[in-house]
Amino acid sequence: MITFDSTTLKLWLEENSAFLTGARIQKIQQPTRRDFVFSIRNKGTTKKFYININPQYFHICFMDKENEAKRLIEIPQKPPMFCMLLRKYLENSLIAKVEQPEYERILELYIETYNELSEKIYLCLAIELMGKYSNVILYNYDTNIILGCAHNVGAEKSREREMAGGLPYVYPAGRPKDWYKSENSLSNFRGNSINSYIDSYYAEAIYNDKFERLQEQLKQTVLSKLKKDKNSLKKMQYKLEKEINSDNYRLYGDLIMANLYNFSNYSKFIDVYDYENDKNIKIELDETKTLKENANNFYKLYNKGKNAIAKITELTSQLYAQIQYYEQILYSLDIAESITDLKSVQSEIEPDNPKGRKEHTKASFEPMELEIEGFKVLVGKNNRQNDYIVSKLSKDEDFWFHTKDCAGSHVLLKCENPSDDLLLKCANLAKQYSKGANSSKIGVIYTKRKYLKKPPASNLGYVIYKNEREIIL
Repeated sequence: MITFDSTTLKLWLEENSAFLTGARIQKIQQPTRRDFVFSIRNKGTTKKFYININPQYFHICFMDKENEAKRLIEIPQKPPMFCMLLRKYLENSLIAKVEQPEYERILELYIETYNELSEKIYLCLAIELMGKYSNVILYNYDTNIILGCAHNVGAEKSREREMAGGLPYVYPAGRPKDWYKSENSLSNFRGNSINSYIDSYYAEAIYNDKFERLQEQLKQTVLSKLKKDKNSLKKMQYKLEKEINSDNYRLYGDLIMANLYNFSNYSKFIDVYDYENDKNIKIELDETKTLKENANNFYKLYNKGKNAIAKITELTSQLYAQIQYYEQILYSLDIAESITDLKSVQSEIEPDNPKGRKEHTKASFEPMELEIEGFKVLVGKNNRQNDYIVSKLSKDEDFWFHTKDCAGSHVLLKCENPSDDLLLKCANLAKQYSKGANSSKIGVIYTKRKYLKKPPASNLGYVIYKNEREIIL
């Protein structure tokens, strides 16, 4: 990570001090506890001044619209207390001057404003860009007393420099070796604008970090659900194996009824000949019941087992479908290229999340579009796009491709009479966009769209098919 050091701050201030001096602070927002957005106007131009005190990305800059979008800034409905304090004292005030204490990573904005008695006072907003000690402090320049901080620092954290409202503001005592200038300094950049470089560099870094964090968070959520369903499937399979033996109860009941008059009632067991399996067997009985009552009891156990097998088989089928669905979601997360892609998948994973209920943009539905031999080919990147391809964009005579027993994209060929070579190319495309992309041998099934069916209440992107053919790649 490139360091925002004292020299970088000095270069940035030389480039932007003319705009800041005499500018008016129009609006103050605090998206999170670690970043701030000030709308500042001067010389007929309004710019968004961005302050980030995250220990990993601490920096300041004027944001352009593209990099503001990359930072994914969301303004909370209820502003934090420190933001309300800044608005009270700084909104509609003038920046009288800007300074950087020598060799410090501190930007000082001296604000000319008025108190409750309409007396002119001077405040200072000190933006300290010091790694994990980064902070934003508002203090009265005349009295040197702190009005508020983004992060209060108590005696348990620092004996030398406590930071809180009512305490005097003092500069930090010690400085790390890279305080002035480090080998990875942003000040080594040589271009038209140091601000543009800072803005672009950190916007990209913040975007990538948010992308990786959201991707990992969603993966862990899906893996947790997948593990739960796989454990349930094992239990169902174990129960099924136990209930499969229930067919023996029918046999015992039949054999008892066939020998009803050959044995006496209230016996502990009977030895009979099993005609189905051509062998003699011993059947244990309840000696408190008659032979007929024992036979009826075995029939009841058989019917109970038969019903249990039907129910367990149904539940097992549902679990298989759910496991395939989650594996498909994991694949979609793996191939996601943007936070928009991730949020589209997030709405499937967390349907009750207010962010997941937001209206989906057209881009989140649109699949990737390619052209092969002059024919249009559509490739879905997630379940929502896969579902959209099948339900909205396809016609009966189009050809549909998907890897067999493997998570992957739905591929749709818009062609009624494709050549064998075109079918092979689309099959390779289906393999390329699947978890089996690097497999030495994998099957790809294909069929016409009219042979696909989406079962009622099934998951997004799930279809059943018939009249399929398979290509081994």
